[in-house]
Amino acid sequence: MKKKMSIALGIMLMAVCLFVSCSKKDKQELVLYTWEGMFPQEVLDDFAKETGIKIIYSTFDTNETMLEKLSQADGGTYDLIIGDDYIVDAAIRKGLVQKLDKSRIPSFKNINPLFQSFYFDTKNEYTVPHGAGIPVIVYDPSRVDWEITGIKDLWDERLRDSVALTANYRVIEGITLMSMGRSLNENDLEVLKEVGKKLIELAPNVRLIDDSTSHLALLNGEASVAFLYTSQATAALNENPNLKVVFPAEGLGVGVMDFFIPVKAPHSDAAHKFIEYILKPDVSAQCFNFLGYYCTTKAADSLVDPILVPPSFFNGEIMQNISLEADEQQNKNWVEFKAACN
Repeated sequence: MKKKMSIALGIMLMAVCLFVSCSKKDKQELVLYTWEGMFPQEVLDDFAKETGIKIIYSTFDTNETMLEKLSQADGGTYDLIIGDDYIVDAAIRKGLVQKLDKSRIPSFKNINPLFQSFYFDTKNEYTVPHGAGIPVIVYDPSRVDWEITGIKDLWDERLRDSVALTANYRVIEGITLMSMGRSLNENDLEVLKEVGKKLIELAPNVRLIDDSTSHLALLNGEASVAFLYTSQATAALNENPNLKVVFPAEGLGVGVMDFFIPVKAPHSDAAHKFIEYILKPDVSAQCFNFLGYYCTTKAADSLVDPILVPPSFFNGEIMQNISLEADEQQNKNWVEFKAACN
């Protein structure tokens, strides 16, 4: 009798172990690494409900932070990342990105080809665009009684202590270069040293530098002029349609954000499923109406609310990686500029 009970107990224990093992194996998750507030919560919740995949939403503050963390993880830890064009290029060059399995992304055809085939992925093997934008100047005409037409106007002494800026050093130094008639991807160290001097001259006009609240400073009256990302400009205009948007006379800087899957992603299948889900027209529309960037899913265009329309979107310059020496000089400029603003 004891022998029979022992055998029965052993079978039960084996069944429990098998159940636990299967449960662990069947449990799916997706480690999504991106900026804060990139998706409406209902989209994330609906994906989890539809697929049974739990989303672990991890955030970074800058592209450079993301690349550093991904490099430290040797292309692992994270399953799906969204980064800007130039940083995606760096990740691909470092061998940290895997090629997409397009057989698992049938909605890949929904992408607008205008946002594909850029220098960092000419054959569209590694990336899926998720939003594009053009940083613009936005100002409050009730507080600025003259017309702002370009980047150079940000240096006007009439704007003392009233300009809000985004906190991306490549973007701000890029527009400074454009105000000088240079490429935002300048590598000449002497030119970049001049950029540093010019930024110091801008410092008295700067009210704040912040990547997430610069548009709020414009809305609450803390600043009268702001240089904003497309999503922030859209949010500001939705709140106050009387604000004026300026597409700088010096030219436009175009930015494209992209999904990519790290080369050692623990849950590559989940990453492909999420991309496929996001590329569905109705889901893409939810995302871009929430995000406020230009829709990169052509099949969703008719479902997306119209936003800022520049005179010549694709004549703008897209940001690329610069030499190590040039990047070090820009970082030096940025540190000195922020110190001068304080």
